[in-house]
Amino acid sequence: MRAQAGGGGPAWKTPEQGAATSVLVATSPLLDGVGGRYFEDCNEAELSQPGTRRGVAAYALDSEAAARLWQVSAEMLTAVATVTG
Repeated sequence: MRAQAGGGGPAWKTPEQGAATSVLVATSPLLDGVGGRYFEDCNEAELSQPGTRRGVAAYALDSEAAARLWQVSAEMLTAVATVTG
């Protein structure tokens, strides 16, 4: 599903349309070596604007927050392993 341009209700994608971006980024030689980016509708996603359902959220591009999440997750897994192991 994606937000429809012009303020209309949501529009459903066909299975082919839904798979198109994943297939493109997985197979395109133009994207060899490209990682850590977000894509939608066969294009690199732009920063999301308030009130829209398109684009990538700013927090998803925050490398410091990602590092903190990684650290907290590792600590939680270590704690669980210690309690159960």
